[in-house]
Amino acid sequence: MTTSSDRLELSRLVHRFGFGPKPGQYAELLGRGLPAARSQILARRAHDPGLDALVTPAFPDMGVAPSDPTASHTYWSEVYNQSISVAMWWMDRMVLADFPFEERMTWFWHGHWATSIDKVTYARTMQLQNQTLRQHALGNFADMARAMVQDAALIYWLDGEQNSVWSPNENLGREFMELFTLGVGNYSQNDVHQAALAFTGYQVNQSSGVATFTPKDHDDKPVTVLGTSRTFNARTLSDYIVSRPENAQFVARRMWFRFVSTSIAPPRSLAKAFEHRDIAELITTIAKSPVLRRPGASQAKSPVEWFVSTCRALRITPSKLPSPGDVAWMMESMGQFPFNPPSVGGWPYDEAWLTAASTQYRIDMTWYLLQHGHLDPVTSVAKSKMVEAAADWLGVPRWSTRTERSLNQALSDPVRFTTLALCSPEYLVSA
Repeated sequence: MTTSSDRLELSRLVHRFGFGPKPGQYAELLGRGLPAARSQILARRAHDPGLDALVTPAFPDMGVAPSDPTASHTYWSEVYNQSISVAMWWMDRMVLADFPFEERMTWFWHGHWATSIDKVTYARTMQLQNQTLRQHALGNFADMARAMVQDAALIYWLDGEQNSVWSPNENLGREFMELFTLGVGNYSQNDVHQAALAFTGYQVNQSSGVATFTPKDHDDKPVTVLGTSRTFNARTLSDYIVSRPENAQFVARRMWFRFVSTSIAPPRSLAKAFEHRDIAELITTIAKSPVLRRPGASQAKSPVEWFVSTCRALRITPSKLPSPGDVAWMMESMGQFPFNPPSVGGWPYDEAWLTAASTQYRIDMTWYLLQHGHLDPVTSVAKSKMVEAAADWLGVPRWSTRTERSLNQALSDPVRFTTLALCSPEYLVSA
């Protein structure tokens, strides 16, 4: 027998560890029972049939921008178009995947190692970083961190190519410890300076996405970081910092706050699940937490998460919408578009997205999407069943009395009915 707690927990699993259900999936998972449903949602598949028809775009190395005004205009127009195309490609992956857990984790890590195309400029370089994040999304965090300190997009984003033995730049060293591995209060300014010396020596070809280590630009003298004196380079310093117990605590807490709750503290034992830096073990432990059954463990969807889950429900492939540029503009108006976080700290999260301005933009986006989506999950059933069918379609555990009343008043207008459902508090916030 399915309980209301089962429906709530499954809703949170399918929306937070995936990107919401495709039509019919929520009811199918309920029928399997919660343990089997959780296993399916957290499944890692070498082959995802939903992505079979999706072609990964190849973005060429654009090289140096031409000086001729006409050629320059063409060049920069192509750079802009590629920045839209790479984001649409990634959202296509999120929407089309039958097993989106890996894609969901790649999205999480993009927010963690927040890097913006606004400065990096080139789609090729951002796509290479995206592939690195996907490769390590459920692997070992030490391997991921080691790859990221050598990633061209991150190095360029944090001025690492300006960091040499003759002129150390501390940006990458500071953010590596503060935002990526240890957290505030677990390092000193001297640690930042010493880490910057160890990170010296990398040059970036911005348009090709290639980072090259040049030994003559590297400070190879011993440095002292977090109390340990040693000759470090970027790889060995990354390994050392990630091995610290503070790293396990920091990453475990951050993942808990993004997937479970920003208001309920994680159990003290959570870092134990990350002692070997196994990302899959940590996220699986989090997904099995009984807190996911607690009504207070709410999370608001970010604009990308809402957009992707809506496209999955409506069977819309983002890149096939009439104007990707319009989609980008509407999503930027809501405050979020892939590959373009506002700062190295990433995007805001949870209740920060519940503003009056974002509500109006979301309604506008909903009307736009409903012109291109499929409403048969509700139009194919009797009016007396539409409210219940909409809950199963969208993976909502239950409608509030207020929302249910509004839906019942719109039964004769499927577009208005679906707009109310997609913009409802129950769909925006798994409360």
